[in-house]
Amino acid sequence: MWLHLSLLHLSCLILCGQSQASDAAGRCRYTFTVAGPVESSCTGGSDKAAVDGMLSRLTLLESLVSRLMAGADGGMASAHEGGLQEAYSQVTRERNQLQQEKERLNGQIQDLQRRLGELSREAEQIGQAPCLQTHTSAGGEHEARPASDPPYSPGSEAYQEMKAELTEVSASHLLPEANHSFTGCGELLSVGEPVSHRKADSITGKYGAWMRDPEPQGAHYTNRTVWRIDAVGKDVRQLFAYEDMDQFSRGFPTKVLVLPEPVESTGAAVYRGSLYYQRKSSRTLIRYDLATERVAARADLPHAGFHGQYPYSWGGYTDIDLAADERGLWAIHSTSRAKGAIVVSQLDPESLEVRRSWETNIRKRTVANAFMVCGRLYTLASYAAPNTTINHVYDTATGTRRPASVPFKNRYRYNSMLDYNHAQRKLYAWDNFHMVTYDVTVRSSR
Repeated sequence: MWLHLSLLHLSCLILCGQSQASDAAGRCRYTFTVAGPVESSCTGGSDKAAVDGMLSRLTLLESLVSRLMAGADGGMASAHEGGLQEAYSQVTRERNQLQQEKERLNGQIQDLQRRLGELSREAEQIGQAPCLQTHTSAGGEHEARPASDPPYSPGSEAYQEMKAELTEVSASHLLPEANHSFTGCGELLSVGEPVSHRKADSITGKYGAWMRDPEPQGAHYTNRTVWRIDAVGKDVRQLFAYEDMDQFSRGFPTKVLVLPEPVESTGAAVYRGSLYYQRKSSRTLIRYDLATERVAARADLPHAGFHGQYPYSWGGYTDIDLAADERGLWAIHSTSRAKGAIVVSQLDPESLEVRRSWETNIRKRTVANAFMVCGRLYTLASYAAPNTTINHVYDTATGTRRPASVPFKNRYRYNSMLDYNHAQRKLYAWDNFHMVTYDVTVRSSR
């Protein structure tokens, strides 16, 4: 705008320079002289020269105005373009900063969602842990059992929504009679594929012990009865009884016994009508009569380590592991004298006194688990490797040890319990919430 006014003023000055006078306000005042009839017929050289000069000056003025206008427009456009470029650069920088902040916040949201999911699963597992409820039996006695695992009652709708994961198992795996054709005693030759019978439905079942009595006594329980202990917890006392393998797979216990003293780890065994187990945080062994539901005997295992002194490689306070085979009842443990090497002690099944002990040179912490077959100790190399081996055998008859290489599979990669049932010729295992069995082949030799 100021440029246009300047040009107008300049034009005015130029034009005023050709006029006869100007007023006091600076405005141009033109005086025109009209030629008379005689004068108009004459060609005056001075007037023509004045007109030509004015036209020349007007032409110069127009050229000057054009140049000025072009320069002003270019300068304004250049200035305007520079301002836009700077504003665009600033907006771009802010946009990039906002994008980085958005990505950072999205990462935090994903991390919080992941942690929330983990906490929700832990809360659900804790909420599913069985709580004891007291039920009154027909005889008026109070019997404790977990609310999440009640006894089977035909027709109850609650059993239509069981949470346990089941695996279909052929009749040959369910019936102990299918393996009764095995006779004699000998060396372990092979271990079959793992067969899953049940998966625990709460965190208390991550590891535990389950078994069947190879030599049941009395009429209260048979060789079909299945026993189970969930070993996760500060005060493990519940012993679940199932009528047979079918009811066990369905998750329907017939009874829940509450032990008078808590259990340590997964080393319990059922043999000749009694449950044998290690009392928590001690080297005391307890024989619990299943028919009378009373402690029938107790004894300390001399010099045995306990509560994490000499466990298996997976831990779990597995210092004392009780086992039964064709030769009787055994304790697999270690002592300070043996300096962590496995000691095998044969026990009197009635009094729990030690009849004889064998000190091996197998370090207990270097093996994942162990079991007895025909008076021989067999050790498992790994509790987590999916394909591992039974890597050592110690024969109590000869007092000798030799390496072995019998293939073994940890299907669920956390095997915390391994025991042999000589009546069925099967291994019972607890593998990362899953209760599984293995058929074994034993070569008859003695």
